[in-house]
Amino acid sequence: MSKPDELLVDIAAMVESGQSNQMSLTVVTGGAVITGRLAPEAVWRQRVSEVLNDSERLNEFSGIFGTTTGTTTGEDGPPRHLHFHVARILQGTVGIPETGGMYRVSIDDVTAWTVGDFSYSDH
Repeated sequence: MSKPDELLVDIAAMVESGQSNQMSLTVVTGGAVITGRLAPEAVWRQRVSEVLNDSERLNEFSGIFGTTTGTTTGEDGPPRHLHFHVARILQGTVGIPETGGMYRVSIDDVTAWTVGDFSYSDH
């Protein structure tokens, strides 16, 4: 998208301001369908930092996510990214990963979206 969808920006801003993680969203970006719940960037960064910190091989990267430098909100203006947690990339009838993952998606790259998340079936 050359200009971000203003409604999607408003949704992201509301998630950021309310510190809520209950807004479910499904987006199409780069040909992939990602479905899950949005989280405020600070919450998302903290969770990614915790996961990396618990990793023997990747714990040195955890500090990057704990910083607020380069955040997508605040004095910079409106949010530029969506931060998904408990999210899946839908591929056929399967959601990857099964347990849900953490995804950061540029609002500029979203080509379609809908409120709510899609269920998937392994049967």
